[in-house]
Order: sequence, then structure tokens, then C-alpha cells
Amino acid sequence: MKTIKIGGVPEHFNLPWHMTIEEGAYKKEGIALQWTDYPGGTGAMCQALREGSIDMAIILTEGIVKDIIAGNPSKIIQTYIQTPLIWGIHVGAKSPYTSIADLANTKAAISRYGSGSHLMAYVHGQHQGWDTTKLDFEVIKNLDGAIDALTKGSADYFMWEHFTTKPLVDNGTFRRLGDCPTPWPCFVIAVRDEVLIKEKNSITKILEIINATSSDFKQIPSIDTTLASAYNQQLEDIRAWLDLTEWSQEQLTKNTLDSVQQQLLALDIIPKTVPYEQLTAIS
Repeated sequence: MKTIKIGGVPEHFNLPWHMTIEEGAYKKEGIALQWTDYPGGTGAMCQALREGSIDMAIILTEGIVKDIIAGNPSKIIQTYIQTPLIWGIHVGAKSPYTSIADLANTKAAISRYGSGSHLMAYVHGQHQGWDTTKLDFEVIKNLDGAIDALTKGSADYFMWEHFTTKPLVDNGTFRRLGDCPTPWPCFVIAVRDEVLIKEKNSITKILEIINATSSDFKQIPSIDTTLASAYNQQLEDIRAWLDLTEWSQEQLTKNTLDSVQQQLLALDIIPKTVPYEQLTAIS
């Protein structure tokens, strides 16, 4: 039995992984796929890949591109979610800010440097015409840290996936001032180089299993009620999210990855662009 360690955020996007693990699909192929939740998001998973504490990650495109260029010995092997991630822009319930424009020159809560919440603050700032060199950050580690920071006022706003934070908007913890979609497919599957070499057959089999499930995921009977129950969501919100979300079974195209790199370069998030082959691999 080959042990492969995989990480991802504890969000509704990743239910296909939990379903296939629980039904024993990987064990039937001689693979012990061990899942770890990363509430801290992409920055935490980049560190885990670097340290070798996980072998694979379901990770934000912009975050892993930045980190591979910065020396993370991993490759993108496939797109996981083809559609953009909808980042909600949130303030605390008692915040004086009532519009996106009010947030110029304020402090953004981020899970950590290099995370999606950090990188998307630049994308959002650029969209607003702000001077992104003046962005200011408060590291809060995870969603619980963001609740604390926005409630106490140590940070002014927080960007996180729209539907994950929806219950906190509904219960009055946060107010959402707007949304900012990623201008690229949001989640990819990344694997450490060493694992790609040593466990190529296992990685190929894992992709075959998850792709078979994700391609038909939205047609699973009562999947909307299953998701709503598992992730503490309103049924109408899950149905809206399912309508917006498309899983992928293909690798990122060169044109898409070139576009991601050019946008990150323009924001000074990466120091240079690199060849497609430096960022990707075929399992």
C-alpha cells in the first residue's frame, strides 16, 4: 500500500475527495490517500509542500505559481476547478466602512503572506485603481483569526471565498461590501517533484479516480442537500454555488498560465515569468 498525503481547504469544493476516500476508491488501487485540512489556505499548503509534510495539494492557482517561481519543488499537474473563485470582501459588523471605495489605504486581514487572501488583495486593489504598493496587511492565519481581527478592529477588511463566509454574513458577524472573482481558473492540483518521479503510477491512478467523480459530481442525487449539511450552508446558497462552479479534468493551458504570470508580474507579485514546463507536469 502506497501512502500519499494530500491537503486542501475545508470547503465544499473538496467534497469529491472526501467521498472517494470514504468509499475506499484509492485503497482498491493499493493507495492510502491521507487527507489533511488546511484552514490557513494556500500559504500553509505551499509551506507543507516545501517541507514534505504533504505530497499533493488542492491549491489556488496564483499561490502555487508564485511559490514554484520562488523555489517550491512542485508542479501543477491539473486544473481542479475551472471557474473563478468568488472572493467576498468583508468588514466587521460594526465597521464604519460602507463601500469598497472606503477601504482604500486601510488594512487587509490575510491568512499569511503568499496566500490567496494576500495575492487577491493586490488584484482587487488594481481593479479599484489603488496604489498597490501602499497595501497594508494583518496576518490572521485563518477564518477564526479574521473574525477576531475584524471584530476588534486590528484589520479593516478580509477577502475570503463568498459562500464559505456566507453564514457569517447571514448571522451578522461580517458585512459583505462586494465580490472580486479571480481572473483565472481557481484551484489546481500540485504535486511535489520527488513524488511525481517516485510515485508516478499512483498519482496517475489518483487523478483517474477523482476525475471520474468530479466529472459527474453535480449529477449525484441530492448532492445539494449533502453539501449544505456537510458545510453548514443554506440550500439556496449551495445551489447558487453549484450553478457557478465547474470542475476540470484537464491541465492548465499554456495561454492561461502565461496570462496568470503576466498579471502577477504586473502586480510585482512575482519577479519574472518562467517557461510553462517549469510550472507544470503531466502525471
